[in-house]
Amino acid sequence: MYGTDDRRGGRRARARLAATGAVLSTAMLLAGCSSSGDDDDGEGDGGKEARQPASTQTPYWVDPKGSAAQQVDSYRDEDKSSQAELIERIARHPAGHWVDYEDPEGDTRRVTDAAEKADRSALLVLYNIPHRDCGQYSKGGAADGNAYRAWVDKVAKGIGDRKATVIVEPDSIPHLLDEGCTPQQFHEERYQLLNETVGKLKKLPGTTVYVDAGNPDWVRDPGGLVEPLNRAGIAQADGFALNVSNYQTTRSNTAYGRKVSQMVGNKPFVIDTSRNGNGPIEGAQDEESWCNPDGRALGESPTTKTGDKRVDAYLWIKRPGESDGECKGGPKAGKWWPKYALDLVRNAKG
Repeated sequence: MYGTDDRRGGRRARARLAATGAVLSTAMLLAGCSSSGDDDDGEGDGGKEARQPASTQTPYWVDPKGSAAQQVDSYRDEDKSSQAELIERIARHPAGHWVDYEDPEGDTRRVTDAAEKADRSALLVLYNIPHRDCGQYSKGGAADGNAYRAWVDKVAKGIGDRKATVIVEPDSIPHLLDEGCTPQQFHEERYQLLNETVGKLKKLPGTTVYVDAGNPDWVRDPGGLVEPLNRAGIAQADGFALNVSNYQTTRSNTAYGRKVSQMVGNKPFVIDTSRNGNGPIEGAQDEESWCNPDGRALGESPTTKTGDKRVDAYLWIKRPGESDGECKGGPKAGKWWPKYALDLVRNAKG
């Protein structure tokens, strides 16, 4: 099922591009983000404890039935109050909802309906592009282009006229720039699918769209992203997203994002701060240093109050506490991992 067993494994490789955009080399990704947050002020859904953060800080809906919230309830039932308090620091903040593969319309409608009732906006992630993830931990995606189009149509129907912010296909553009990743015969189709998806979503009255653009340690020359982003529909989109499921610092993402922005019509961007509080592992020899690295921490809490006009928001797009894949003792990609979640909170600054 999409969003559980086969969500995202994280960033695998980075393409180092010359100014022309040619691929020079491929390497393993690092990544990072996030810290704790604001007081609760709203009602939850389904009878759970209220966990909606102040709308002045973030307009996004908190799922009261998410994995972190369930873990809090479980710890409290087991009289593990200290662990419950730690995981509450994740549960009280909004995080991305990775849309289900099998029932995209119903899944999206459930989330957007609940968000609307709470007077909030849904934060959605589309991750179903064909030939996804270079055959690694989160491999899969729609069977072909037409299957993907049908899936996106159902997502759009599930959103309707309700408010939603959508992150479009993490990894999909940078993986086209990684030599040996996505077969060449599928490149043109992917650009076309991304462009069409942005166009469909922007026809919805309350939907904001960000196209994924990797992170500063992946496509190291920002100029190498310009043509790919243009082909993927950045002109129609509201902006682009950086650092999804990665650990690069907020500072490095901001500097990088400003450079990209200047080359794509001054589009703003959002940064995934879900696990970047301690930044990436420096000088790691581990070829899978992107996968469940030790010592990482929550980064900035989700907010639209970034203090930078180019940075629309700090978001928890990757849900903190979910595994990158079956490495370092972790469960399958996208599965909740209590131990890792606790470590992210314990290592957080503040």
